[in-house]
Amino acid sequence: MDYELRLDVTGQVFASFSMGHEAIGHWLNEEVKGNLALLDEVELAIQQVRGSERQWQKIGHEYTLWLDGEEVIVRANQIDLEGDEMEEGMFYYDEESLSCCGVEDFLEVLKGYREFIAGR
Repeated sequence: MDYELRLDVTGQVFASFSMGHEAIGHWLNEEVKGNLALLDEVELAIQQVRGSERQWQKIGHEYTLWLDGEEVIVRANQIDLEGDEMEEGMFYYDEESLSCCGVEDFLEVLKGYREFIAGR
C-alpha cells in the first residue's frame, strides 16, 4: 500500500493512497483531519481486539472504520445498496469507497501520519 502525505493549500494534512486503498486516505482526510486523539482511540481499540474474536467500529460523518484482530476496513457510509435496484447492465463502482488492509500495515500508516504532523 503506497501513500503520500502533504499539506493542502489551507495547511491541512492531505493523504492520497494507491489504487484499492483510496478510502483509507479519504478516512484520514474526512474523519481524522489531524485529530490525534482519534488516532489514540483507534490504536487502543486495535490493542483491545488483538488476539481475540472481538470487533470494533467507529462510525464517522462520512466513513466508518471497522477492525478486528487482523484486518481493517474503511467504508464510505453512503454505500448501502441493499434494497436499491440498479438498472440491468449497470454496476456499482466502489473502489474509492471501500478499502481493506492488515492491522500492522494500518498501524504503520497511523505512525507515518503522526510523524508527518509532528514534522510540519
